[in-house]
Formats: sequence, structure tokens, C-alpha cells
Amino acid sequence: MELIHNLVQAHSIGISAGLLLLAYIFIATEKIPKVTIALIGAALTVFLGLVSQNKVIDGTLNNHYFINFIDFNVIFLLVSMMIIVNIAARSGMFNWVANELLKLTKGHPIAILFTLGAFTAVTSAFLDNVTTVILIMPITFFIAKQLDINPIPFLITEIFASNIGGTATLIGDPPNIIIGSAAGLSFMDFLKELTGVIAVILVVVLIMLMFIFRKDLKTTAEKMSSIALIDNSKTITDFGLMLRSGLILFAVIVGFILHDITHIETGITAMMGASILLLFEKPSEILQDVEWNTIFFFIGLFIIIGGLEASGGIALMAKWILDVTNGSQQAASMLILWASGFISGVIDNIPYTATMTPMLVEIQNVMGRDYTIPLWWCLSLGACLGGNMTIIGAAANVIVSENAAAKGHPISFMGFLKYGVCVMITSLVISSVYIYFRFLH
Repeated sequence: MELIHNLVQAHSIGISAGLLLLAYIFIATEKIPKVTIALIGAALTVFLGLVSQNKVIDGTLNNHYFINFIDFNVIFLLVSMMIIVNIAARSGMFNWVANELLKLTKGHPIAILFTLGAFTAVTSAFLDNVTTVILIMPITFFIAKQLDINPIPFLITEIFASNIGGTATLIGDPPNIIIGSAAGLSFMDFLKELTGVIAVILVVVLIMLMFIFRKDLKTTAEKMSSIALIDNSKTITDFGLMLRSGLILFAVIVGFILHDITHIETGITAMMGASILLLFEKPSEILQDVEWNTIFFFIGLFIIIGGLEASGGIALMAKWILDVTNGSQQAASMLILWASGFISGVIDNIPYTATMTPMLVEIQNVMGRDYTIPLWWCLSLGACLGGNMTIIGAAANVIVSENAAAKGHPISFMGFLKYGVCVMITSLVISSVYIYFRFLH
């Protein structure tokens, strides 16, 4: 055992990097559930001594204790928001809002496409993307059936809109939660720096899609009137629950906005809101709906990356970025933005972001916060918007494609790719212009 320990210590960077690379490969192949991969990798990281299983050594707190590498602000924020959203969705409030917006379109398919895209994007800015598409898909299939048109243009639009909208806020997409926690960026920081450019990207992309799908979005006046006259009177199934959960969701978002004044972490604010709502529910029922696979995936991933960080591998990566860009802020920003976009289009953007954040922290330690600020926004924009490149680029993409196939409307990998590449490149070009004039000019 001592021989193994010495071997691991002598080659800790190579072994920890190898473990992370193997985890990436297995996650990408999707042969084994990614939560299983993450937990096996975490167990091996601790077992091999890449991170320590001892909290205290010789009476001193151990900085390499494996628990220290788990970002519990991210974990509590994710769990709490899942609880709040699951409870709120039970009231029918989100479906009610969607139906009211659809009635305003008078049933015109092109207007519906724009409305569904905008609704998905705005909702994804405050709820996680998977929850948003799960809420909107039944409405989409109903509309397509009523209009007797193919639902695929609507579904593809919703995928793109969910990933674009999720980029706009701290809580919209898991990569932003990771970035916000690591960089010390608040809810208001994200609103101030990203919401404007994301609004521009969303409008440009929706106009593109309206043009691309214009020939598929045709129906009769009679069928259009069936959408204009949707009966929305019974969509709210529990008015008391809607009022209660709506108020708590609003209060939690206000708490996020006031973070710079209160200095209460977002995870704690969300946990307080979730706890209050659970007073009126059966916790056993609500907690069943929490995506525990995602939570334990995060925990395992943090530990694996902690092994690379503890070994010095992350510092080495940071040094390489600074060397290859010759310390140029402009070059580093564009490298991170575009590399993040293409890499996140191929692999899950959560492990990618979780790997990159400690590297940017290391760069920040060397170059200072002012140098690193645009790099954080480049990582967020690249990782979140890059998810639109392929059908496996983000969790929401996979959920929609699986549901579409089950309903008899499969979305092929190559069929999606021709739209995805176009949308991603357009999004990154707009992001590049924004980053340059906002931070680098």
C-alpha cells in the first residue's frame, strides 16, 4: 500500500488528469450513467490519496480534505431551486402563463414559434433548462396537433431558447451557478453583464429560425382559431399553492438581487425559501422529484477535479493558458470563449465548467481580478451557448430529443447539427463583439 501511495504522489498530476480524462470519455459515450462515473472517479480519487480523507492532521485542519473541494453553495442552491420549482409547477402557474401568451398570437404559427421561444428563454433564466422544457413540451405537442403541423421547428427553437435564456442569470444554467460561486459573482452581476447581450442573441436567433422554418409553419385559419380560443380557466389546479409558491419564488429572487447588501449566499437564500414551502407539503413526495442524480454527479465531479487541483495540475493548466496567450487579456478571453463553445457542444458543459473554474481562480491569483473578469464572462457565454451546437450538447437537448422520438418525431443528430452550428456561431460572434467593446477595447 505504501508503494502505491509513493507512486501516486510521484505522478499525482498525471494520475489525477488521467482519472478526469477517463471520466470525460465515459460521460461522453453515455454507456454508463454519468452519476455512476462521477462517484467511481471520486472514490478512486480519495482511495489513491489524491485528496485526503482526514479532516485534521497533527491537530491542524487539512486543506486537501476531500470535503473541502465540494462547493456546497452550488449543491444547496441546486437542491433548493429544484424543490421550489417542483412545488410551484404543481399549481399549473407556468402552463397558465404559457397559454395566455399563446392566445395573444391568434394561432399564427410563426408568432407561436417566436412566443414559445421567448417564453422558454425567459423561464429558463429563472428555472433550470430541463424543468423548463419539460413544462413547455406538452403545450408544444398540443399546439402542433391542433394546427396539424410538424412540432420539430417548435421543439428545436425551444432547445436553443432554453440554452440562450439560461445564460442570462446566475440561476439559469448549472455552469453559471458554478462560475458565480467560484468567482464571487452575484445575481446582479449576471443581470448587469449578460442579460442585455443574451436578449440581443435571443432576438437574432429567433428571427433566423422564423426565416428558416417559414415553409413548415403554415396552417388554416380555422385551425388557428382553435389556439386563439384556448380555455385556460382550469389550468391553475391549486390557487393557494400558486399564490404561496409564487410569493416564495419572488422573495428568493429578490434575496438574490440583494446579495450585495445582505451578503447572504444564494444557496442559503434558496434553502430558506424551499424550507418555508416544505412546511405546507409532504417532504417525502417533493424530495422524490429532486434530481438526485444531478446532485451526486456534481459532488463526485467536484472531488475528481479536486484531485487535479490538489496535485498542482490546475495551476499547470493556468500557466499554459497564460504562456500560449503571452499574458494577453484579449487573446485569453477569445480563446476561452470559442474553445468553451466548441468543447461544450461535444461534451457536457457541467464537467467542463467545473474543470475550468479552478483554473481561472489560479489565473486570477496570478494576474489579478481585473484581468480575469472578462474571462469569467467568456467561460459562461461559451459553455452555455456552446450547448446549442449538437443534440447532446446540453441536458435539455437530450430530454427534448428523447420525448420527440417517443412521440414519433425523431430529431436526428445531423439534422440538428446543421441548425446548431449556425446558431452557436452566430451567438459566439455576437458575444465576441460584446466582450471586446465591454471589457477589452
